[in-house]
Amino acid sequence: MTLITFLAPDTSMLDRARNLFQSQQIDIQIKKGLLSEGVAVARSLIANGTEIIITRGGTASAIRNAGLEVIIVQIPITGFDIIRTVEKAKLHGHRIGAVSFPSILQGIDCLSPILGVEICCYPIHSEAEAEEQVLQAFHDGVDVVIGGFITAKVAKNNNFPYELIDSGVEGILQAAQEAERIAQARNLEKAKTSLFRAVLDYAYEGIVSVDSECRITFFNPIAERITGIKGSKATGKKITQVWPGLNLEQVMRTEKDDLGQILNINGVDVLCNKVAIIVNNRSVGAVATFQDVTQIQKMEARVRHRFYASGHVAHLRFTNIIGSSDQLRQTVEIAKEYALTRSSILILGETGTGKEVFAQSIHNYSDRQKGPFVAINCAALPSQILESELFGYVGGAFTGANQKGKPGLFEVAHGGTIFLDEIGEMEFVTQGKLLRVLQEKKVMRLGNDSVIPVDVRIIAASNKSLKTLVSENKFRSDLYYRLNVLQLRLPPLRSRKADIKPLAQFFLKEHSGIMRRPLKLTPSAIQALTSYPWPGNIRELQNCMERVIAVHKQEEIDGTFINLLLKDQEDVPVTSSLLPDEATEISKALALTKGRYADAAKLLGISRSTLWRKLKRFNAKQN
Repeated sequence: MTLITFLAPDTSMLDRARNLFQSQQIDIQIKKGLLSEGVAVARSLIANGTEIIITRGGTASAIRNAGLEVIIVQIPITGFDIIRTVEKAKLHGHRIGAVSFPSILQGIDCLSPILGVEICCYPIHSEAEAEEQVLQAFHDGVDVVIGGFITAKVAKNNNFPYELIDSGVEGILQAAQEAERIAQARNLEKAKTSLFRAVLDYAYEGIVSVDSECRITFFNPIAERITGIKGSKATGKKITQVWPGLNLEQVMRTEKDDLGQILNINGVDVLCNKVAIIVNNRSVGAVATFQDVTQIQKMEARVRHRFYASGHVAHLRFTNIIGSSDQLRQTVEIAKEYALTRSSILILGETGTGKEVFAQSIHNYSDRQKGPFVAINCAALPSQILESELFGYVGGAFTGANQKGKPGLFEVAHGGTIFLDEIGEMEFVTQGKLLRVLQEKKVMRLGNDSVIPVDVRIIAASNKSLKTLVSENKFRSDLYYRLNVLQLRLPPLRSRKADIKPLAQFFLKEHSGIMRRPLKLTPSAIQALTSYPWPGNIRELQNCMERVIAVHKQEEIDGTFINLLLKDQEDVPVTSSLLPDEATEISKALALTKGRYADAAKLLGISRSTLWRKLKRFNAKQN
């Protein structure tokens, strides 16, 4: 709460104010002090937090003349106060001299005809003029003088008749109410100022403002950090003394904003905007905002991640890689070491060896784990579509393009990792454009000539020998060497037979929930799985376990069943011993897949055409 003090010139007014404030429940402290004495009291009050002082005439003028930083609310002299004083003065005679400050004397002579007296005004402007004016009044033949406390003091010392123009409760109450209104307005302004300062202090930008004389009025903590200048020392000084190169005075003089200027401050590049403050078509100051370019890039990355990278998340980690063979453990250790670098990685391995699993694990083990993980299969899309997906396009860049345009996957992956699977299938022309992105770290959308900086780690993968493709002129050598900074070779499943059993058991457990049937591999089944070469590697093993779950009836799975299942389904017809009740199994599969034949065929481990043939045969039997 803003502290208000009532400064009474004498004891009688002090008592009057105290009784009034108590009866009206007004929370204002009261002190005594007259004129120069009042200035000393006011100075002490201000030091202890007083912001508004209520006082009258001469004391108010003395405090103002002393230049104290405080709001003065002057107790008004009401018509009632003047009338009461004149009525008392008439007892001494009808020629009255009014000796006081102009604020009290204003309009007092109008009362002469009303009250039947002659009133002559003798204005004073300071305490020192009071005695001269009182003497002049009596020299002019007045019968009595009226005025404030200083007039009464002089008249009393000279044995002249006088009456004090005292302040009644009406004027005191009016001043107190005005002081409280000012205090309330100041508190609201303080709240707004505090909020405004908090916003500026915790803004991302450094902010410096100057007034019409180019003196610094605000210097926030970010400005301190970037410039190395203490705001407390800079405030109040000319901007040319503190930061001459900022040229804020030119912006204020020309009233022209200077936006997007790049400055180097203490070795840090900052983006600076300078704006003139215009009030009533006149420049009254200027403000400069500046931000570390690195921080802008970080915020841009967060924005890109939020708006573009939704769903581009790596869910797998090295702990998800199943197996304990020496080959696998060694590969995982190498991958972890690679993850801690920022170099491009080329993953080589046969189909189904888990290249994307390793790519996701590397991403989640790196310092980019909070960024997006964007994966694309380069073999799945035609060249033009692949380019638009990778680099993005502007609206109308080609027939059928989205009119709003679309960000490319490199933009989406900013701050994270992009996984380019089957990179060996990328066409030669697209390879050249990819190489440029890797070299420049900038991407250009199709149909546009502006470049967008990107910070992306590349992980590429191929099931073919890129070196062989280079020798056959099917893959660019410069792109190959750009990608092949760190090479990770994934061993095929047949070379790490110790991992087949845990993988098979994992897939059985993971997918058995579909049929709600506990299954167990016998030693002969493990032997059959281990003996198989697995040309499709882990993916083929996973598919095999899904077929086992779909068609096997007993809890234990033996080697004979596995051997039969591993044969070509089209070449080896399914016998009644394998599926005792094919119609029931097919019905279950169709029910589980809600009538989708392709999904039912996959669940049963047969082709869609085989499923159609079986359904046709069953229908013929029923007819």
